[in-house]
Amino acid sequence: MNIEVNGHSIYAYTGGKAPRPELPTVILIHGVLCDHSVWALQSRYLANHGWNVLAIDLPGHCRSQGAAPQSVEEAARFIGELMNAAGLQKAALVGHSWGSLIALQAAADLGERVSHLALVGTAHPMKVSPALLESALNTPEQAIQLVNTFSRATLAPPGGAGSWVFGAGVALGRRVLASNDKQNLLHTGFLACDRYANGEAAIAAVTCPVLFALGAQDQMTPPKAAQGLIQAAQAAGKKPQRVLLPMGHNQMTESPDETLFALRDFLQAA
Repeated sequence: MNIEVNGHSIYAYTGGKAPRPELPTVILIHGVLCDHSVWALQSRYLANHGWNVLAIDLPGHCRSQGAAPQSVEEAARFIGELMNAAGLQKAALVGHSWGSLIALQAAADLGERVSHLALVGTAHPMKVSPALLESALNTPEQAIQLVNTFSRATLAPPGGAGSWVFGAGVALGRRVLASNDKQNLLHTGFLACDRYANGEAAIAAVTCPVLFALGAQDQMTPPKAAQGLIQAAQAAGKKPQRVLLPMGHNQMTESPDETLFALRDFLQAA
């Protein structure tokens, strides 16, 4: 479905189900050089088990119009504007990587309007090496290859049963990059991650239950890189949940069932 936000059409995948006003809503937010499709399995399951689903393409990405957000804070404001445009008083937020920072800041800004916050493959600070930033700007194809190499616990080469997760990730990155000829979405997203410095204050301000879903073999945002956020949440009197998933950085596609079950259990119990 498409939702008009600030005069721009924003695409949201609903898991094949039309939203129903009596059901709670979950907003799924993708990471850098991704789109709604990374949540395919999780979206369909949740849509068929009691949730309205909005798996969005961020502005300027693929099917969504408008300029791509330049910062985490700008993207977080967009989430509030999306909720207003969709008539949502309350929603759960689930974000992956850059999307986790967006969800975190939005939950801090929106307060009681956020019912649950799930941070998948998160870290703070989420620093990006100068070499990778330079490659993202000037040699994006090389950067896409490098990111997908380090984002996988295994490259899962073709030839056997199942999908080739590395090749699929590279293809998605190329497609998302090509979807916007006015902005380099890879460099813009990485720069937003690198510059975000408000995570600990944001987690302290969050009022809803929080889940950290981390990849045990994640080389992009290793589990130890989330410890600062976890400790900040605990220092603020919260009791965040932590699940260690048996995969690398692309949790939703590399181990989709484990990621789904972690989200399902959190959303049902919290």
